[in-house]
Amino acid sequence: MLVCALLVCHAQTSTRVVDTVAVTGRIELEDGATNKKMGNVSDAVVWLDPAQRAEVPTPPPSGHSDHLRLAQYNKSFEPSLLVVPVGSVVEFPNRDPFFHNVFSLFESKRFDLGLYEAGSTRNVVFDRPGISYIFCNIHPEMSAVVIALETRYYGVSNPRGEILIRSVPPGRYVMHVWHQSSLPETLNGLTREVAISESEPSLGVIRVAETTLRQTHKNKYGRDYDPSAPTNPAYQHP
Repeated sequence: MLVCALLVCHAQTSTRVVDTVAVTGRIELEDGATNKKMGNVSDAVVWLDPAQRAEVPTPPPSGHSDHLRLAQYNKSFEPSLLVVPVGSVVEFPNRDPFFHNVFSLFESKRFDLGLYEAGSTRNVVFDRPGISYIFCNIHPEMSAVVIALETRYYGVSNPRGEILIRSVPPGRYVMHVWHQSSLPETLNGLTREVAISESEPSLGVIRVAETTLRQTHKNKYGRDYDPSAPTNPAYQHP
């Protein structure tokens, strides 16, 4: 009887589900020309895609019940960065006393919400993975980024550049990095495969080169914005 109990106990122990680990890392933002380290390195996004989907368990769907929103207020988006699961509905409420026209022409999610007045809200379903740069067709100073991911394993850096990705099952992943100050080709060069385990939970230091080039975006028609925001009464809330 004692031998059988020990065998059962050993079998249960050997087949236990491996605990998840808290993955850490640190972003260092460097000037692309001088390699000088920059101060505030917040809002870098690091995410882990399983190298083989069957190798790493997929978390159950969240149901997207959280209220995800990018509010327009004081001619800006709040927040300016939003990371969401693919399939999420994001609300775009207008909290300014005038019209906005939110749009994105990027391939991950192309949309144009048209003119809508203060107090109203438009919704967008981010049904494809990727990075969407979002603007207002009336106010060129407004910009935001929505990153839609198929993985739940991601972290956003704090001002010190620290990254924390909770509850990651051990396994092999492809690491991706995004930061608004770096060029896409530079960020693509940081993509690499990593092995996560209980003994190796750190991604180490991830050095991101900042570009000094600042490209101005076009309006939704692909043209330059007018020199100043429209003052036509049609753009004001009645």
